[in-house]
This record gives sequence, C-alpha cells and structure tokens, in this order.
Amino acid sequence: QVQLVESGGGLVQAGGSLRLSCAASGRTFSSYAMVWFRQAPGNEREFVAATSWSGDSVYYAHYADSVKGRFTISRDNAKNTVYLHMNSLKPEDPAIYYCAAGAVYSGSRSEGYPYWGQGTQITVSS
Repeated sequence: QVQLVESGGGLVQAGGSLRLSCAASGRTFSSYAMVWFRQAPGNEREFVAATSWSGDSVYYAHYADSVKGRFTISRDNAKNTVYLHMNSLKPEDPAIYYCAAGAVYSGSRSEGYPYWGQGTQITVSS
C-alpha cells in the first residue's frame, strides 16, 4: 500500500511560481511511476507530468503540452518525494493538483494509477 500526501498549493500571481511536493510511503517508491494530474471545476481530470523508471536507474520525465517548458517534475528517492516545479503560471493553471502513483507507467490514463493523494489547490490571480 502506498500513501501520498501533497503540499505546497496556494495563491500565486500570474507569471509566478510554486513548488508542489508529494510525499509517499512505501519501500518501492524508487521504482514507481509518479504522476501529477489536475482537475479544474467542471473539467475532467487531466494529466500534467510524470516521472517513470526505466528499470536501469534512469528516470524519464513526461509532460502535457500545456505545461511543457513551464513545469518541471523531479523526484528525491531518499526522501520518497516527488516535486512539481511550476513557473510562469497562467490563468488556465488553477485546479486541484493530485499526485498519483503506480508500479507501471500508464501515461495520461488516470485509471492506470491505483494510488492517489488528496489533492492540493492552486489559485492564480491575474
């Protein structure tokens, strides 16, 4: 069983930056795909970014087109934590951001990840 706890959400001005954190329990964190999704009111949950393990100590980063070049995902396996560094925040970025995890990288398919955090709210003021 993996438990995920997000933190770092809040209010930021357009153009500003925030860093989200997702702390995970469990001894197999280093091999898990760690993913960020977001959901705005009235919208479906959408894929934001992911970090997946290749199986030979190499990690890959994956991004939605809407955040590519602005957001960066990173992980610290020693701390069992994954981060989402968000720069140049736009009015379309506000949402509840969720951290998800799975033993297999399932791309943007939210149903492919069995473990989810409770979410953290991002608000962007213009």
